[in-house]
Amino acid sequence: MTTKTYKELLSGISTFMFDVDGVFTTGHVLLHPGLDPVRTFFTRDAYAVQHALKEGLRIIIVTGGVSDGVAESFARLGVKEFHHSVADKSMLMDRLAASSGLDVSKTAYMGDDIPDLRVMQRVALPCCPADAAEEVKAISRYVSRAAGGAGCVRDVLEQAMKVQDKWLTEQAHTW
Repeated sequence: MTTKTYKELLSGISTFMFDVDGVFTTGHVLLHPGLDPVRTFFTRDAYAVQHALKEGLRIIIVTGGVSDGVAESFARLGVKEFHHSVADKSMLMDRLAASSGLDVSKTAYMGDDIPDLRVMQRVALPCCPADAAEEVKAISRYVSRAAGGAGCVRDVLEQAMKVQDKWLTEQAHTW
């Protein structure tokens, strides 16, 4: 049996699941008493997400945290599947498979730390940022050259969309 390369796997991926802290962000959180934790997102990651959605890819955001600002940011990009306060990401995957037809054989998951391991072990393409925990890197089929919060989301989405001829489409030129 021949094992497919990650590039070959990208051609069949229709769903991308992403953790937030350490993937969309550097993992640094600015804390101010009484305020929502402050995070920064890389604009090229945001661009790639909204473009992927316009091209028909399914984007699912899964985070253990709670932040109105994060939820609002993803909503502005057009993300409809935002799950926060998720203690067990693998259980969420089971619920999504049962309720919304999530097909793990066509799913990529990008995570960066131990809470992502179990769900990553179940998807077709586990991937991670360059600065992910060693345990996560060890099971990833693709380790981005970019760190969390520095373009790793754009990296994997751009590669998938290029393989699927969805990158430089007419829709690519607008937000």
